[in-house]
Amino acid sequence: MIKFLNDIRNAENPISNNRKIINTIALLFLGIALGIFAKYLDFRQAELPGVLMAIDEELDISNFLGRFAIWVLIALCISIYSNSAIRASINVFVFFVGMVASYYLYSNYIAGFFPRSYAMIWFGFTAVSPLLAFVCWYARGKSKRAFILSALILAVLFNMCFVYGFGYFSAWSVLEVIVFIIGLIVLKRDTLRSSAIMGTMSIVLAFLLNIVIPFHFG
Repeated sequence: MIKFLNDIRNAENPISNNRKIINTIALLFLGIALGIFAKYLDFRQAELPGVLMAIDEELDISNFLGRFAIWVLIALCISIYSNSAIRASINVFVFFVGMVASYYLYSNYIAGFFPRSYAMIWFGFTAVSPLLAFVCWYARGKSKRAFILSALILAVLFNMCFVYGFGYFSAWSVLEVIVFIIGLIVLKRDTLRSSAIMGTMSIVLAFLLNIVIPFHFG
């Protein structure tokens, strides 16, 4: 199994334990800050400062942060730029623990309500995030398996960013379009041709996934 995984992507140059701890703590606090910010925008939407309110009204940031795509993209970036697959699992899990905990603590103790069913989805997503991050780390490899894995990840991201069916196609918002473009960039291959093939394959896979599982995590 280790040889199989190493053929997809090898662990990069090791970093010190102190650096590992610092990176993980930084991601924890990033998650906490983003969770609080997301809930603040949602709860105080009608009372935001002038500039922030104008931006939110134009781009609908509060609802954007309430959907999955941006968080999946952040987790993907944390994962693939981690030092190893194990580090990716730890870093992504810690990030989601910070984000989800701060979001729902704010919701419960400051906003005064706790959306249990929606929270359970995020708790479940947080629980499986280490496994997903472990797998996603290998997408930055140079092998054909890494290429296919990258296309699959982009297919899932595509279905989170766009809504489509027979005779219609649209993005959730312009921000989701940007999310998908960034996903293409961070998973790009060594050549433009390979990147174009990967992007095309991901869209084909997204349509096939949509046929099998016609549900979009918006």
